[in-house]
Amino acid sequence: MMLVLEKIKNLPKNPAWRNVRDVRFLGFMVFGVMVLLASWSGVTVIETNYELQKEIALLDQQSQLQQLDNVNQKLKNEYYNTDTFLELTARKQFGKGAPGEKLLLVPKSVALAHAKQLPEEKTSAPTAKSDKSPAYQKNFNAWMDFLFHRET
Repeated sequence: MMLVLEKIKNLPKNPAWRNVRDVRFLGFMVFGVMVLLASWSGVTVIETNYELQKEIALLDQQSQLQQLDNVNQKLKNEYYNTDTFLELTARKQFGKGAPGEKLLLVPKSVALAHAKQLPEEKTSAPTAKSDKSPAYQKNFNAWMDFLFHRET
């Protein structure tokens, strides 16, 4: 206990303590604290501005999207008022046609006879040749097959 009291009594004699009592040192410390506070304040302002700019950009995008939706709806409304829409709707819902038009009914068998046959799906395993080739070679071969309309 006495050792601690002696250290406290000898503290003013210590050269480091004399530096702390110096006016220039205290001024420098106060200046350093002020710089830190100003820097911290600047960082918080920048962060706040960044967050606000993000919100503004998001709201601008939402506003532009809503404007595009409005324009799209106006175009739809204009289309609904055209004779083309009325004619197509009458054909679809009421089976009506223009004067002088004839309706031709084609039997399913005749229509299928003239339709292109779709290739059947293959469920076989890939060939060993494609498994051994590197990925870039497989990609190149796939592009060549696509460009020259080859079926694999």
